Amino acid sequence: MSLVELRNISKRYGNVLALDKINLEVRRGEILAIIGNSGAGKTTLLRILAMLEKQSEGEYYYDGIKVRGNEDYFRKKITMVFQKPVMFNTSVYNNIAYGLKLRGYSKEEINKKVRNALRLVKLEGYEKYNAKRLSGGEQQRVAIARALVIDPELLVMDEPTANLDPTNVVIIERAIKEIVENNNTTVVLATHNLFQAKRLSNRTAHLFNGRLIEVGETRQLFENPENEITKKFITGELYF
Repeated sequence: MSLVELRNISKRYGNVLALDKINLEVRRGEILAIIGNSGAGKTTLLRILAMLEKQSEGEYYYDGIKVRGNEDYFRKKITMVFQKPVMFNTSVYNNIAYGLKLRGYSKEEINKKVRNALRLVKLEGYEKYNAKRLSGGEQQRVAIARALVIDPELLVMDEPTANLDPTNVVIIERAIKEIVENNNTTVVLATHNLFQAKRLSNRTAHLFNGRLIEVGETRQLFENPENEITKKFITGELYF
């Protein structure tokens, strides 16, 4: 069952066409990886999925309902984790609890949810640390906990483990898998790490120069891609 459906989505920045007639289905409860070269349009696509930007053309459907003028309602169901996290200058606990406080949760509920989020990202005992003083990997884990704690239906992630050491990568990937398995959260992530796409995703989509070249089951796409451009990209034979 589709959670999100994009129909003929295009995005222009002045004279630059960043996305060109994207048709994409995001299935409920799946992990969908977006791969492609730098400048292919991955971040733009993610921002549109997260309703942080509006498309220039095309239609966005969320759970079968057309999104048009009712974005505020659907945004509550979606959250996005950026490649470079921004930490509030306060404790790890307060960073993670921020969204829950805005939503009016009780102190007891907040404590329970924050503890569970800290467990997911292996930061138990870090509650009182100043988030800005953590390492880059630890900050990214806080950002992911901050996103997970509000129980989003759709979690959008832009290069969630870029430039991180293997330990942080493993912790983050395990957290992603756990929330999908236990919460039925739907995840769309952009990654340059093709091995990560293979490890995590159910399906993979390949963007090239703003166009969706190929979408398919991850194993099938990597082992037997239908598109020649996708094949060259996966094997490292595609030069720009």
